[in-house]
Amino acid sequence: MPHKIGFVVVSSSGHEDGFSARELMIHAPTVSGWRSPRFCQFPQEIVLQMVERCRIRKLQLLAHQYMISSKIEFYISESLPEYFVPYQAERFRRLGYVSLCDNAKTGCKARELKSVYVDAVGQFLKLIFHQNHVNKYNIYNQVALVAINIIGDPADFNDENNVTSREKLIDHYLGHNAEDPALDGTYTGKPDYISPLDDLAFDMYQDPEVAQIIRKLDERKHDAVQKERYDYAKKLKQAIADLQKVGERLGRYEVEKRCAVEKEDYDLAKEKKQQMEQYRAKVYQQLELHNLMDAELMRRPFDLPLQPLVHPGSPRHQKPKPSLPQQEERLTEKRAMEPLLQEQPSSRSRSVPPQHAAVGQVLPSPDPRPKIDVEMLPYDERPLPAIRKQQGETHMEYELSDPDVSEAQKGGISGEPEPLTEKALREASSAIDVLGETLVAGAYSKTWSYREDALLALYKKLMEMPTGTPKEDLKNMLRASVFLIRRAVKDIVTSVFQASLKLLKMIITQYIPKHKLSKLETSHCVERTIPTLLTRTGDSSVRLRIIASNFIQEMALFKEVKSLQIIPTYLVQPLKANSSTHLAMSQIDLLARLLKDLGTEGSGFTTDNVMRFSVSALAHRVYEVRETAVRIILDMYKQHRAFILEYLPPDDNNTRKNILYKTIFEGFAKIDGKPTEAEIRAQKKAATEEVERQKKEEIKVLQGQLAALKEIQVEVQEKESDAMKPKNQDTQGRKADPPNAPETPDNHYLDHLCIFCGERNESFTEEGLDLHYWKHCLMLTRCDYCKQVVEIASLTEHLLTECDRKDGFGKCYRCSEAVLKEELPRHIKTKDCNPSKSEKLANRCPLCHENFSPGEEAWKAHLMGPAGCTMNLRKTHVLHKVQAPPPGKGSAMTRAGTSGLKAGSKIPTPKRGLSKSSSRTYTKR
Repeated sequence: MPHKIGFVVVSSSGHEDGFSARELMIHAPTVSGWRSPRFCQFPQEIVLQMVERCRIRKLQLLAHQYMISSKIEFYISESLPEYFVPYQAERFRRLGYVSLCDNAKTGCKARELKSVYVDAVGQFLKLIFHQNHVNKYNIYNQVALVAINIIGDPADFNDENNVTSREKLIDHYLGHNAEDPALDGTYTGKPDYISPLDDLAFDMYQDPEVAQIIRKLDERKHDAVQKERYDYAKKLKQAIADLQKVGERLGRYEVEKRCAVEKEDYDLAKEKKQQMEQYRAKVYQQLELHNLMDAELMRRPFDLPLQPLVHPGSPRHQKPKPSLPQQEERLTEKRAMEPLLQEQPSSRSRSVPPQHAAVGQVLPSPDPRPKIDVEMLPYDERPLPAIRKQQGETHMEYELSDPDVSEAQKGGISGEPEPLTEKALREASSAIDVLGETLVAGAYSKTWSYREDALLALYKKLMEMPTGTPKEDLKNMLRASVFLIRRAVKDIVTSVFQASLKLLKMIITQYIPKHKLSKLETSHCVERTIPTLLTRTGDSSVRLRIIASNFIQEMALFKEVKSLQIIPTYLVQPLKANSSTHLAMSQIDLLARLLKDLGTEGSGFTTDNVMRFSVSALAHRVYEVRETAVRIILDMYKQHRAFILEYLPPDDNNTRKNILYKTIFEGFAKIDGKPTEAEIRAQKKAATEEVERQKKEEIKVLQGQLAALKEIQVEVQEKESDAMKPKNQDTQGRKADPPNAPETPDNHYLDHLCIFCGERNESFTEEGLDLHYWKHCLMLTRCDYCKQVVEIASLTEHLLTECDRKDGFGKCYRCSEAVLKEELPRHIKTKDCNPSKSEKLANRCPLCHENFSPGEEAWKAHLMGPAGCTMNLRKTHVLHKVQAPPPGKGSAMTRAGTSGLKAGSKIPTPKRGLSKSSSRTYTKR
């Protein structure tokens, strides 16, 4: 029989600190497993050595929730050299590969449990991990494996070694073989049967100490069955079932304690430790009370040898089993087994982080992929067969499996549940009249196994109802069954809850159609059970929530229920403000899923009730509920467009201040193929940048023209100076000309002329012009920030693009002037500035902030005229000088104007003949 194979880690290509590959040798709820180094090179590999040469039948991998390898390859080998080097890799034989889901559907919160069936013999197993799936959580591009489980048979194991000659002779005489179910100690009688205790999910959920006890009890149960001590075997079976709940609860406490330690909440850690010790002591006391275990077998796991390095069924591990005391069997006959597990809510519950809470969660199966003929692929490229456990299904095979159903069908209710109380008799009187007191007492029992057996017996009874039964009896049977189902749906035990769902499904899909009952009976079943089922979708247990939600979705799609349109009317009921978070999330998630399956045509969902529900959900306190409501509204808009807008506020700036409505309206624009607000802003920004780029190119061209004109001016001056030298020499070498000799005309019009204000003065030599530009020219001014001399007409452009402090200025969109950035918000908010006009309509003075007529000549009139700019300080000074000129002080004023310059200082000469609109600056050296 295949069983769990122990192994050790031989080598690994690397690991992150604290996450060694040796962690894979331990199976417990708190293990972290192996992680590859950060930013590692792929592929990564791990080599495992099994404790014996064996035939591997099944491999189980528990993947990390977000550090997921895209593909894992498997290799096997009979032996391994003493030194492990790459060129000896041909010793390994490739088995194939499996692909892992990227976990995007669950938001990287669940872990995938993958079961791979193989048939290979060897002692060394190599796993090769390929490139990781990319997601926002895996920032270091790592891959990880939480746990691996190997199940197989010893390769040199021979069933004949365990069968004595006498047993062989008896088998031969009776015509049986060694694989006869009657001689097998397992319940299935199959040679390839794998015990649920060897499943990886068992160890990952169970407390290690309790898991060892369960395995010991399971060995005793098999021994009792072989010795036909069935009462004792039944007692052990009940104890194992209860201990599994105990182990899961202790495992949950251990995870919570570990999380508290990591958060340094030592008070909570101490509380969890004491809670575990008290609960464990209580359970062990009951085990001893019922003579199921002795003190030696209840030692801590670290006091016991590692189990199971070698399976008890292996030829290398044969031990004589202790004989069972006869007193235990006698005690069993005297009193019935009491339940070991009394569930009590934790006094202080804390949330468990995803890396621990999602250990047992599994992913839903991926979308169906196109079928591939694997026979046509090369042998090494064939994928290994894998079974992916569905989300919402049970993680342990023993909780509601077919053997349980078959056992209930064969034997009905076993044992004697406690009698009904007076309250229960009054409450269930109608059901007792139809089903009998024994069955109803089992459904009301305090022992969960009796409750489950009662539902399974009722399942069998309804399936066996003959078709000729009177309609009235059939209806009474159905209503009594629904009464018990409603009670069982509220049960906290998972197996009882699942048995009730199985019974309800059978009634709707098989019992009612088989006996041709009316739709009223189907409506009765749904209306009586759906409110309770919806309540269970808000259960604190993740597993129960998933099971309830999946069943409601499945039931809504039954052809018998779909036409009634009952379930959609429950789902569109407004969310209550005081409802639990889980209940609200489950209800709106169910609505979104069923809306895709059923649509809004003849399904109970209408545009009106769905939109009213979704709009009200936008104000819910839970973020996930609001996010799902947005998704529903966008899906509805794809189908109905204009009708959806009637339920939403108008699309304006006030509405878009709400981030949810902004997301909705941008989603609408995207569906309609229109640009969103963000895209429009990006387009405007790109257009503004293009305009700025063109302006810079124009400025660059003008600067080039300015340099060319300067070179032309220099050449003209050199030619004039060269022409004047011979005349001067000729005049000095000859006698003086007669007095009446005509003078050479002077055509140098630009000499002694300011090209900005148009003033002509004999003192305007090269240095005189520099002084005029620096001090007196009415068309120029000095920048207060960089001390450069610039044209007043281009002062705004200078501050925004050329000034040394240009980064400190911003442009007002109303008046188009340069304003300091720290004052710009207040400037815009006050709205005191005079709006500007386009350059074709008016010029804008940066001194008085007024608009005046366009054109360059208008600048002279405005800056130099008496009725023009009142803020031009140079003009004010000149006017004042003209009105009251001090006699004989003109040259003195000129000297006073130059007295501020240092000896030898020079101001650059302006470039004459240029347009005043171009940006020109003059810096005092």
